Amino acid sequence: MKILFISDVYFPRINGVSTSIRTFVEQMQNSGHEVHLIAPCYGVTTQDEAWIKRIPARSIYFDPEDKLMKYGEVLQRLPELRQADYDIVHVHTPFVAHYVGLKLARELNIPCIETYHTFFEDYLHHYLPWMPKVMARGMARMISKRQCNAVDAIVAPSKPMLDVLRGYGVEVPAEVIPTGLQMHSFKEADGEAFRLKYDIPLDRPMLLYVGRVAFEKNINFLLEMTKTLIEQRPDVLLVVTGEGPAESSLHKLAKTLGIEQNIKFIGYLDRNTELNACYQAADVFVFASKSETQGLVLLEAMAQGTPVVAIAELGTASILVEGQGAWIAPDDTVKFSKRVHQLLMNPEERFELGRLAKTYALGLWTAKLQAERKLEFYSQLRTSLSF
Repeated sequence: MKILFISDVYFPRINGVSTSIRTFVEQMQNSGHEVHLIAPCYGVTTQDEAWIKRIPARSIYFDPEDKLMKYGEVLQRLPELRQADYDIVHVHTPFVAHYVGLKLARELNIPCIETYHTFFEDYLHHYLPWMPKVMARGMARMISKRQCNAVDAIVAPSKPMLDVLRGYGVEVPAEVIPTGLQMHSFKEADGEAFRLKYDIPLDRPMLLYVGRVAFEKNINFLLEMTKTLIEQRPDVLLVVTGEGPAESSLHKLAKTLGIEQNIKFIGYLDRNTELNACYQAADVFVFASKSETQGLVLLEAMAQGTPVVAIAELGTASILVEGQGAWIAPDDTVKFSKRVHQLLMNPEERFELGRLAKTYALGLWTAKLQAERKLEFYSQLRTSLSF
Protein backbone atom coordinates (compact mmCIF):
# COMPACT_ATOMS: atom_id res chain seq x y z
CA MET A 1 0.00 0.00 0.00
CA LYS A 2 1.17 3.56 -0.73
CA ILE A 3 0.23 6.02 1.99
CA LEU A 4 0.56 9.80 2.10
CA PHE A 5 0.67 11.37 5.56
CA ILE A 6 0.32 15.13 5.93
CA SER A 7 0.89 17.12 9.12
CA ASP A 8 1.44 20.69 10.28
CA VAL A 9 4.08 19.42 12.72
CA TYR A 10 6.90 16.93 12.62
CA PHE A 11 10.43 16.60 13.95
CA PRO A 12 12.51 18.58 14.82
CA ARG A 13 9.32 19.94 16.45
CA ILE A 14 8.95 17.55 19.38
CA ASN A 15 5.45 16.62 20.48
CA GLY A 16 3.05 13.69 20.59
CA VAL A 17 1.93 14.08 16.99
CA SER A 18 5.51 13.89 15.72
CA THR A 19 6.16 10.81 17.84
CA SER A 20 2.96 9.12 16.67
CA ILE A 21 3.73 9.74 13.01
CA ARG A 22 7.26 8.40 13.25
CA THR A 23 6.08 5.34 15.18
CA PHE A 24 3.43 4.37 12.64
CA VAL A 25 5.62 5.15 9.62
CA GLU A 26 8.48 2.97 10.91
CA GLN A 27 6.16 0.04 11.51
CA MET A 28 4.42 0.38 8.14
CA GLN A 29 7.71 0.69 6.27
CA ASN A 30 9.07 -2.35 8.11
CA SER A 31 6.00 -4.27 6.91
CA GLY A 32 6.77 -3.41 3.27
CA HIS A 33 4.43 -0.46 2.77
CA GLU A 34 5.54 2.82 1.20
CA VAL A 35 4.81 5.90 3.29
CA HIS A 36 5.59 9.55 2.60
CA LEU A 37 4.97 12.61 4.74
CA ILE A 38 4.24 16.21 3.77
CA ALA A 39 5.39 18.49 6.61
CA PRO A 40 6.72 22.02 7.20
CA CYS A 41 10.34 22.94 6.60
CA TYR A 42 12.02 24.11 9.80
CA GLY A 43 15.39 24.78 8.22
CA VAL A 44 16.87 21.76 10.02
CA THR A 45 17.62 18.33 8.57
CA THR A 46 16.34 15.33 10.54
CA GLN A 47 17.41 11.69 10.40
CA ASP A 48 14.47 10.52 8.29
CA GLU A 49 14.27 13.08 5.47
CA ALA A 50 14.29 10.47 2.67
CA TRP A 51 10.53 9.90 2.91
CA ILE A 52 9.54 13.48 3.83
CA LYS A 53 8.42 16.21 1.45
CA ARG A 54 9.32 19.44 3.24
CA ILE A 55 7.17 22.45 2.38
CA PRO A 56 8.22 26.11 2.76
CA ALA A 57 6.51 27.52 5.85
CA ARG A 58 6.07 30.80 7.66
CA SER A 59 6.43 31.51 11.35
CA ILE A 60 3.47 31.97 13.70
CA TYR A 61 3.93 35.09 15.79
CA PHE A 62 2.19 33.77 18.93
CA ASP A 63 3.74 30.27 18.73
CA PRO A 64 7.43 30.41 17.80
CA GLU A 65 7.83 26.62 18.08
CA ASP A 66 5.56 25.95 15.12
CA LYS A 67 5.46 26.74 11.41
CA LEU A 68 2.55 27.11 8.99
CA MET A 69 2.94 25.39 5.63
CA LYS A 70 2.15 27.43 2.53
CA TYR A 71 -0.99 25.97 0.98
CA GLY A 72 -0.05 26.87 -2.59
CA GLU A 73 3.38 25.29 -2.25
CA VAL A 74 1.75 21.96 -1.37
CA LEU A 75 -0.58 22.10 -4.36
CA GLN A 76 2.39 22.67 -6.63
CA ARG A 77 3.43 19.11 -5.75
CA LEU A 78 0.16 17.72 -7.17
CA PRO A 79 1.63 16.45 -10.48
CA GLU A 80 4.31 14.39 -8.70
CA LEU A 81 1.79 13.17 -6.14
CA ARG A 82 -0.56 12.10 -8.90
CA GLN A 83 2.24 10.17 -10.56
CA ALA A 84 3.08 8.42 -7.26
CA ASP A 85 -0.33 6.70 -7.30
CA TYR A 86 -1.12 6.78 -3.56
CA ASP A 87 -3.87 4.64 -2.04
CA ILE A 88 -4.84 6.92 0.82
CA VAL A 89 -4.23 10.36 2.38
CA HIS A 90 -3.94 10.48 6.16
CA VAL A 91 -4.13 13.93 7.80
CA HIS A 92 -2.71 14.40 11.31
CA THR A 93 -3.42 18.04 12.20
CA PRO A 94 -6.35 20.44 11.68
CA PHE A 95 -4.65 23.49 10.23
CA VAL A 96 -3.22 23.83 6.71
CA ALA A 97 -2.72 20.05 6.62
CA HIS A 98 -6.44 19.40 7.00
CA TYR A 99 -7.56 21.64 4.15
CA VAL A 100 -4.80 20.83 1.72
CA GLY A 101 -4.96 17.12 2.60
CA LEU A 102 -8.67 17.07 1.81
CA LYS A 103 -8.00 18.90 -1.46
CA LEU A 104 -5.25 16.46 -2.46
CA ALA A 105 -7.41 13.42 -1.68
CA ARG A 106 -10.22 14.72 -3.85
CA GLU A 107 -7.84 15.58 -6.70
CA LEU A 108 -6.22 12.14 -6.45
CA ASN A 109 -9.59 10.39 -6.01
CA ILE A 110 -8.51 8.48 -2.92
CA PRO A 111 -9.91 8.32 0.66
CA CYS A 112 -8.95 10.94 3.22
CA ILE A 113 -8.58 9.88 6.86
CA GLU A 114 -7.77 12.21 9.75
CA THR A 115 -6.48 11.40 13.23
CA TYR A 116 -7.88 13.62 15.97
CA HIS A 117 -4.72 13.89 18.08
CA THR A 118 -5.54 16.93 20.23
CA PHE A 119 -8.51 17.73 22.47
CA PHE A 120 -8.91 21.30 21.24
CA GLU A 121 -11.94 22.02 23.41
CA ASP A 122 -9.66 21.98 26.46
CA TYR A 123 -6.74 23.56 24.63
CA LEU A 124 -7.79 26.56 22.57
CA HIS A 125 -8.57 29.00 25.41
CA HIS A 126 -4.99 28.74 26.70
CA TYR A 127 -3.74 30.22 23.43
CA LEU A 128 -6.56 32.72 22.87
CA PRO A 129 -6.66 34.29 26.35
CA TRP A 130 -8.57 37.31 25.06
CA MET A 131 -11.53 35.08 24.13
CA PRO A 132 -14.02 33.98 26.83
CA LYS A 133 -13.45 30.34 27.76
CA VAL A 134 -17.01 29.32 26.90
CA MET A 135 -16.71 30.91 23.47
CA ALA A 136 -13.34 29.22 22.80
CA ARG A 137 -14.77 25.83 23.74
CA GLY A 138 -17.78 26.36 21.50
CA MET A 139 -15.57 27.37 18.59
CA ALA A 140 -13.37 24.28 19.09
CA ARG A 141 -16.41 21.99 19.05
CA MET A 142 -17.84 23.60 15.92
CA ILE A 143 -14.58 23.47 13.98
CA SER A 144 -13.86 19.89 15.08
CA LYS A 145 -17.31 18.71 14.00
CA ARG A 146 -17.04 20.41 10.62
CA GLN A 147 -13.54 19.14 9.90
CA CYS A 148 -14.16 15.55 11.00
CA ASN A 149 -17.35 15.28 8.96
CA ALA A 150 -15.52 16.61 5.90
CA VAL A 151 -13.15 13.62 5.67
CA ASP A 152 -14.05 10.03 4.81
CA ALA A 153 -13.16 8.61 8.23
CA ILE A 154 -11.44 9.50 11.46
CA VAL A 155 -9.05 7.78 13.83
CA ALA A 156 -9.30 8.54 17.54
CA PRO A 157 -6.42 7.62 19.87
CA SER A 158 -8.86 6.50 22.58
CA LYS A 159 -12.49 5.49 23.10
CA PRO A 160 -13.26 8.47 25.39
CA MET A 161 -11.99 10.84 22.69
CA LEU A 162 -14.19 9.18 20.07
CA ASP A 163 -17.15 9.49 22.44
CA VAL A 164 -16.48 13.22 22.69
CA LEU A 165 -16.42 13.55 18.89
CA ARG A 166 -19.68 11.62 18.53
CA GLY A 167 -21.13 14.01 21.08
CA TYR A 168 -20.13 16.90 18.83
CA GLY A 169 -22.12 15.32 16.00
CA VAL A 170 -19.29 13.65 14.09
CA GLU A 171 -20.95 10.94 12.01
CA VAL A 172 -18.28 9.59 9.62
CA PRO A 173 -16.82 6.08 10.08
CA ALA A 174 -14.28 5.94 12.90
CA GLU A 175 -11.85 3.60 14.57
CA VAL A 176 -10.00 3.80 17.89
CA ILE A 177 -6.31 3.17 17.19
CA PRO A 178 -3.81 4.43 19.78
CA THR A 179 -0.14 4.98 19.15
CA GLY A 180 1.85 1.97 20.29
CA LEU A 181 5.33 1.66 21.73
CA GLN A 182 8.37 0.86 19.61
CA MET A 183 10.51 -1.91 21.02
CA HIS A 184 13.28 0.55 21.90
CA SER A 185 10.96 1.91 24.62
CA PHE A 186 11.49 -1.41 26.44
CA LYS A 187 15.28 -1.34 26.07
CA GLU A 188 17.07 -1.39 29.41
CA ALA A 189 18.67 1.88 30.48
CA ASP A 190 20.94 3.14 33.24
CA GLY A 191 18.89 5.20 35.65
CA GLU A 192 21.76 5.58 38.08
CA ALA A 193 23.97 7.13 35.40
CA PHE A 194 21.16 9.55 34.56
CA ARG A 195 20.89 10.64 38.19
CA LEU A 196 24.63 11.16 38.43
CA LYS A 197 24.67 13.21 35.23
CA TYR A 198 21.95 15.54 36.48
CA ASP A 199 23.25 15.70 40.06
CA ILE A 200 20.35 13.81 41.62
CA PRO A 201 21.41 11.76 44.67
CA LEU A 202 20.79 8.04 44.18
CA ASP A 203 18.75 7.80 47.38
CA ARG A 204 16.63 10.90 46.80
CA PRO A 205 12.94 10.10 46.03
CA MET A 206 12.36 11.25 42.44
CA LEU A 207 9.03 11.97 40.80
CA LEU A 208 8.95 12.52 37.05
CA TYR A 209 6.85 14.35 34.49
CA VAL A 210 7.70 13.98 30.79
CA GLY A 211 5.94 15.94 28.08
CA ARG A 212 5.37 19.33 26.60
CA VAL A 213 5.52 22.03 29.25
CA ALA A 214 2.20 23.56 28.26
CA PHE A 215 -0.68 25.05 30.22
CA GLU A 216 -3.16 22.33 29.24
CA LYS A 217 -0.88 19.65 30.75
CA ASN A 218 -1.90 20.75 34.28
CA ILE A 219 1.69 20.69 35.53
CA ASN A 220 0.85 23.38 38.09
CA PHE A 221 -1.20 20.66 39.86
CA LEU A 222 1.95 18.54 40.17
CA LEU A 223 3.86 21.44 41.72
CA GLU A 224 1.06 22.05 44.21
CA MET A 225 0.92 18.31 44.96
CA THR A 226 4.68 18.32 45.55
CA LYS A 227 4.28 21.21 48.00
CA THR A 228 1.86 19.02 49.97
CA LEU A 229 4.10 15.96 49.75
CA ILE A 230 7.09 17.86 51.09
CA GLU A 231 5.39 17.97 54.50
CA GLN A 232 5.94 14.19 54.72
CA ARG A 233 8.96 13.81 52.43
CA PRO A 234 11.03 17.02 52.60
CA ASP A 235 13.66 15.53 50.29
CA VAL A 236 11.31 14.65 47.41
CA LEU A 237 12.29 15.95 43.95
CA LEU A 238 9.95 16.54 41.00
CA VAL A 239 11.80 16.42 37.68
CA VAL A 240 10.06 18.13 34.76
CA THR A 241 11.32 17.03 31.36
CA GLY A 242 10.33 18.97 28.27
CA GLU A 243 9.91 22.55 27.12
CA GLY A 244 7.00 24.75 26.22
CA PRO A 245 5.10 28.00 26.77
CA ALA A 246 4.21 27.33 30.43
CA GLU A 247 7.80 26.98 31.64
CA SER A 248 8.21 30.58 32.80
CA SER A 249 4.89 30.45 34.64
CA LEU A 250 5.89 27.22 36.40
CA HIS A 251 9.22 28.67 37.53
CA LYS A 252 7.29 31.55 39.10
CA LEU A 253 4.85 29.15 40.75
CA ALA A 254 7.70 27.10 42.22
CA LYS A 255 9.14 30.27 43.71
CA THR A 256 5.74 31.34 45.07
CA LEU A 257 5.22 27.92 46.67
CA GLY A 258 8.73 27.95 48.10
CA ILE A 259 9.67 24.63 46.51
CA GLU A 260 12.46 25.70 44.16
CA GLN A 261 14.83 23.20 45.80
CA ASN A 262 12.35 20.39 45.13
CA ILE A 263 11.80 21.06 41.42
CA LYS A 264 14.26 20.42 38.60
CA PHE A 265 13.55 21.49 35.00
CA ILE A 266 15.86 19.69 32.57
CA GLY A 267 14.41 20.49 29.13
CA TYR A 268 14.03 18.11 26.21
CA LEU A 269 15.78 14.75 26.23
CA ASP A 270 16.68 12.74 23.15
CA ARG A 271 14.37 9.74 23.18
CA ASN A 272 16.99 7.56 21.51
CA THR A 273 19.76 8.26 24.01
CA GLU A 274 18.46 9.62 27.33
CA LEU A 275 14.70 9.29 27.71
CA ASN A 276 14.62 5.64 28.76
CA ALA A 277 17.25 6.31 31.40
CA CYS A 278 15.19 9.24 32.67
CA TYR A 279 12.14 7.01 33.13
CA GLN A 280 14.32 4.35 34.73
CA ALA A 281 15.78 6.88 37.17
CA ALA A 282 12.38 7.86 38.58
CA ASP A 283 10.69 6.24 41.54
CA VAL A 284 7.21 7.30 40.40
CA PHE A 285 5.90 8.83 37.17
CA VAL A 286 3.24 11.45 37.90
CA PHE A 287 0.73 12.87 35.44
CA ALA A 288 -2.22 15.22 35.89
CA SER A 289 -3.25 16.28 32.37
CA LYS A 290 -6.99 16.09 31.75
CA SER A 291 -6.87 16.92 28.04
CA GLU A 292 -4.89 13.98 26.62
CA THR A 293 -6.35 12.12 23.67
CA GLN A 294 -4.13 9.19 24.69
CA GLY A 295 -1.12 9.84 26.95
CA LEU A 296 1.75 7.93 25.36
CA VAL A 297 4.26 9.00 28.03
CA LEU A 298 2.35 6.92 30.58
CA LEU A 299 3.08 3.81 28.52
CA GLU A 300 6.70 4.83 27.98
CA ALA A 301 7.17 5.06 31.74
CA MET A 302 5.52 1.68 32.23
CA ALA A 303 7.75 0.12 29.57
CA GLN A 304 10.71 1.00 31.78
CA GLY A 305 9.06 -0.55 34.82
CA THR A 306 8.30 2.80 36.43
CA PRO A 307 4.98 2.83 38.33
CA VAL A 308 2.50 5.57 37.50
CA VAL A 309 0.25 7.74 39.66
CA ALA A 310 -2.10 9.79 37.51
CA ILE A 311 -5.50 11.36 37.06
CA ALA A 312 -7.54 9.24 34.66
CA GLU A 313 -9.56 11.52 32.41
CA LEU A 314 -10.32 11.44 28.68
CA GLY A 315 -7.56 9.53 26.83
CA THR A 316 -5.59 8.53 29.91
CA ALA A 317 -8.68 6.71 31.18
CA SER A 318 -8.33 4.29 28.26
CA ILE A 319 -4.73 3.47 29.25
CA LEU A 320 -4.78 3.43 33.03
CA VAL A 321 -6.03 0.33 34.81
CA GLU A 322 -5.84 0.41 38.60
CA GLY A 323 -3.13 -1.98 39.73
CA GLN A 324 -1.83 -2.72 36.23
CA GLY A 325 1.29 -0.64 36.60
CA ALA A 326 -0.63 2.40 37.76
CA TRP A 327 -2.56 3.87 40.66
CA ILE A 328 -5.35 6.19 39.65
CA ALA A 329 -5.56 9.32 41.79
CA PRO A 330 -8.36 11.88 42.19
CA ASP A 331 -8.14 15.48 41.03
CA ASP A 332 -7.12 16.58 44.51
CA THR A 333 -3.56 17.50 45.47
CA VAL A 334 -3.80 16.08 49.00
CA LYS A 335 -5.27 12.73 47.97
CA PHE A 336 -2.91 12.50 44.98
CA SER A 337 0.09 13.14 47.23
CA LYS A 338 -1.05 10.40 49.62
CA ARG A 339 -0.98 7.82 46.82
CA VAL A 340 2.51 8.95 45.79
CA HIS A 341 3.70 8.91 49.39
CA GLN A 342 2.44 5.37 49.90
CA LEU A 343 4.55 4.15 46.98
CA LEU A 344 7.60 6.03 48.16
CA MET A 345 7.26 4.50 51.63
CA ASN A 346 6.83 0.93 50.36
CA PRO A 347 9.69 -0.12 48.05
CA GLU A 348 8.39 -3.69 47.61
CA GLU A 349 4.93 -2.47 46.61
CA ARG A 350 6.53 0.05 44.24
CA PHE A 351 8.73 -2.62 42.66
CA GLU A 352 5.78 -4.97 42.12
CA LEU A 353 3.67 -2.22 40.53
CA GLY A 354 6.59 -1.41 38.22
CA ARG A 355 6.94 -5.06 37.23
CA LEU A 356 3.24 -5.21 36.37
CA ALA A 357 3.60 -1.95 34.42
CA LYS A 358 6.17 -3.44 32.04
CA THR A 359 4.13 -6.61 31.53
CA TYR A 360 1.00 -4.55 30.81
CA ALA A 361 2.73 -2.28 28.28
CA LEU A 362 4.40 -5.16 26.45
CA GLY A 363 1.26 -7.26 26.28
CA LEU A 364 -1.20 -4.69 24.92
CA TRP A 365 0.52 -1.59 23.62
CA THR A 366 3.19 -2.42 21.04
CA ALA A 367 3.51 -0.31 17.90
CA LYS A 368 3.40 -3.36 15.63
CA LEU A 369 -0.07 -4.33 16.83
CA GLN A 370 -1.48 -0.82 16.40
CA ALA A 371 0.07 -0.35 12.93
CA GLU A 372 -1.52 -3.60 11.77
CA ARG A 373 -4.90 -2.36 12.98
CA LYS A 374 -4.48 0.93 11.12
CA LEU A 375 -3.53 -0.80 7.85
CA GLU A 376 -6.60 -3.02 8.17
CA PHE A 377 -8.76 0.08 8.67
CA TYR A 378 -7.31 1.58 5.50
CA SER A 379 -8.20 -1.54 3.54
CA GLN A 380 -11.72 -1.70 4.93
CA LEU A 381 -12.31 1.94 4.12
CA ARG A 382 -11.10 1.65 0.53
CA THR A 383 -13.39 -1.34 0.01
CA SER A 384 -16.46 0.21 1.63
CA LEU A 385 -16.08 3.50 -0.23
CA SER A 386 -15.33 1.74 -3.56
CA PHE A 387 -12.17 3.71 -4.28
